[in-house]
Amino acid sequence: MVIIVLDLLYLTIEKAGDSMSERLQKYLARCGIASRRKCEDLILQGKVKVNNSIITELGFKVNPDLDVVKFENNIVKPENNKIYIALNKPIGYISTVKDEKGRKTILDLVDIQERIYPIGRLDCDTSGLILLTNDGEIYNQIIHPRKALDKTYIAVVKGVVEYKEIKKLCNGVDIGGYITAPAKAEILSINNNNNTKLKIIIHEGKNRQVRRMCDSIGHSVINLKRVSIGKIKLDNLQLGKWRYLDDNELEYIKNI
Repeated sequence: MVIIVLDLLYLTIEKAGDSMSERLQKYLARCGIASRRKCEDLILQGKVKVNNSIITELGFKVNPDLDVVKFENNIVKPENNKIYIALNKPIGYISTVKDEKGRKTILDLVDIQERIYPIGRLDCDTSGLILLTNDGEIYNQIIHPRKALDKTYIAVVKGVVEYKEIKKLCNGVDIGGYITAPAKAEILSINNNNNTKLKIIIHEGKNRQVRRMCDSIGHSVINLKRVSIGKIKLDNLQLGKWRYLDDNELEYIKNI
């Protein structure tokens, strides 16, 4: 009888431990190391240890109450202070945490103690709205393809764009082996140099997508700025400046 009771007790403890465990990449994202996908890369690169053993298995699970997790030999724990930031990125800054080539990154513009990372990217030559956080769950909410958040860009392109070309953008264009999803596009103005200002709304995130879309209709981009992500807008945020998301924006991103 005693043996049976002990066996049941051990089984109960084991099941409780299993319920507390989570995949290593998810835990790292909760700690604010990087996005979950980037954390997977860090694991595969052998930069993560659990109980002083290097882990390179993506399916590996940890119990936050029992295991000691290290990234680059520093113990990591979940961030209690969740940070949500909107930044107006200038041209010339890289949308990453650090750059191996020593180029300026968006973290050079945000002076806070917490470790944060960008949600998605803007290429070096594009300015405008980018979001940063240390909340891995919110990152996945926004970045997941199923969410299909609208992203609005203002583009100045070479030449006078015709309405038949706008229709092509709206129906989807070939950007090199990939047909874009239907988008929204409109002509805002044409300047004295016969260059056209466009408003383009997409919900995909292919590399340099808006630039490639404009190239596909024969009008290369002169200047490109992202002005909104879903309901979060750049508004009057000055170039190179950042702000915390307000309560309404936080409620929005947490309920996407």
